[in-house]
Amino acid sequence: MPLAALDDWFPFLVYGFFALAIPASLIAGSFILATRPKTTARQRTIPFESGVSVGPPKQQRFTISFYLTAMLFIVFDIEIVFLYPVALWLDALGSFALAEFGFFIAILAIAYVYVWKKGALDWRT
Repeated sequence: MPLAALDDWFPFLVYGFFALAIPASLIAGSFILATRPKTTARQRTIPFESGVSVGPPKQQRFTISFYLTAMLFIVFDIEIVFLYPVALWLDALGSFALAEFGFFIAILAIAYVYVWKKGALDWRT
């Protein structure tokens, strides 16, 4: 391999070395610096999950508000995907785009007020 070709590939080789060395060193360091619990009681080995005791899985029924909140988040979050490019090019697109942009925002506002009045945004457990 000629020396000139190695000069072209050297930055990629350095990047590849660091891409492998950093995760490998973090994993090795976690094994080296890990502390073992002094007692092997079952309660000490169970992970703590936000105050909820982790035990055998129970059959839980989720209320519809969990799913409704998730769907509303997805709907209103995806709208940003459509709003952002139009907002960037609004000046170049002209007044028709401004009118369409306003109409789209009005539809979103009506939908938001509708789900708010229906109580879909009230969190109930």
